[in-house]
Amino acid sequence: MNFRLVAILIMGVPAFAASCESLASLSLPDTTITKVESVGAGGFAMPGGRRGQANRNSDLPAFCRVQATLKPSSDSDIKVEVWLPASGWNGKYEAVGNGGWSGAIGYAAMAEALRRGYATSSTDTGHEGGSASFALGHPEKLIDYAYRSEHEMTVKSKAIIAAFYGSGPKLSYWNGCSAGGKQALKEAQRFPADFDGIIAGAPGNNWTGRAIESMWIAQAVHKDEAGYIPPEKYPVIHNAVLEACDALDGVKDGLLQDPARCHFDPKVVQCKDADGPNCLTAPQVEAARKIYSGAINPRTRQQIFPGLEPGSELAWNVLAGPRPFGIGDDHFKYVVFKDPNWDYRTLNFDSDVALAEKTDNGLINATDPNLKPFFGHGGKLIQYHGWSDWQISPLNSVHYYQSVQETLGGASKMQDSYRLFMVPGMGHCGGGEGPNSFDMVGAIEQWVEKSAPPAEIIASRISNGKVERTRPLCPYPQVAKYKGAGSIDDAANFACALP
Repeated sequence: MNFRLVAILIMGVPAFAASCESLASLSLPDTTITKVESVGAGGFAMPGGRRGQANRNSDLPAFCRVQATLKPSSDSDIKVEVWLPASGWNGKYEAVGNGGWSGAIGYAAMAEALRRGYATSSTDTGHEGGSASFALGHPEKLIDYAYRSEHEMTVKSKAIIAAFYGSGPKLSYWNGCSAGGKQALKEAQRFPADFDGIIAGAPGNNWTGRAIESMWIAQAVHKDEAGYIPPEKYPVIHNAVLEACDALDGVKDGLLQDPARCHFDPKVVQCKDADGPNCLTAPQVEAARKIYSGAINPRTRQQIFPGLEPGSELAWNVLAGPRPFGIGDDHFKYVVFKDPNWDYRTLNFDSDVALAEKTDNGLINATDPNLKPFFGHGGKLIQYHGWSDWQISPLNSVHYYQSVQETLGGASKMQDSYRLFMVPGMGHCGGGEGPNSFDMVGAIEQWVEKSAPPAEIIASRISNGKVERTRPLCPYPQVAKYKGAGSIDDAANFACALP
């Protein structure tokens, strides 16, 4: 008699194929297992965390923690972690993404996946730190960052899961925002068989374009310092935007349902005489116009990358602050020009843009609209983006969605596989003045596992632990329309419909 099987049937004990500690001797191609440990319930302390930070993880279940180094090339040094629930595994795998040039394991995102019962993993993308300086003289490391580390992590993670539990995950998901959203789309495009469901939040998939846009804004406010807009003036612009456009969606609620309909000219707040705290000077007006317009080729007058949308003003300091945005600045210093002393003020938005696009040639950029292979095996993609994103233009997501739609032959060809949710009032991956808390993982699970595509996703605005407002997020191009009665803070009083 198989007493182990009897124990499993009677007691519900998971049928582990190996102990946690035995994974230390697991042999995988191009892989060195560097550390394996069993972590007790509530016993995980965030590496490098401040005193008391471990308490934030007191609710984590027990898990097997595997650390490994992957070397798919002679210059690769990719660190990964894989966490395996000691009990209650849901039979699935969730990989989590990174941000910016991040060379760090995403512990917080892994913790969220573990709480849901997932086996989960994260990578440092093959380097340490948050700068692109690692790429200088190391083309293989740049490939690791661009896509290889994520794919290698996924393949090795599934093998480690299979070794521990006796079988691989029945379903696999990717969950990432910003650079993690770029990674999400790169996986769908380049490695369509890796995942069954993908969540791509605020993707920086046009990596070159968003770097160009950040330099465009930096030049707008600093090439002539008269154009610099002090942060204390941001509310002046923002309030003028709301005054002009808040009611366009039929309800005055401090949010723009579709900022693309808001044709706001900052000249309405231009100072009539001398500079003052409640108005913009003429050079500041021109700078604000450039922030909204997006980067423009001076020769062709064509838009290179869309600008920030009306409603994003309160956080313009990210791209329009005292110094150029580091992620974009690093891209030109270490990837395009390979010169740490390069000065952003010298960027030419014609010839240098062509050089940047030629240099990337699809390496980091994840703009390929052909998602047929991913959709062909039943893959589902949920993309979301805050309309008030102050770092990556929300229209970048709209443009990518439209490119896929055109490639596949119309909206009807992809509604069963791909949905985009634009989030009114939300900033970059969160924050902002609108409802910004929602469960995309639950939505993708229902779609993949129950064949229930998300017709709406409820978002909440939470302050001091209390829900202040709920709204439905609608599949683009639908928007949430007020039914005409009831509280504007209750999602039940809104319905998704075409504008």
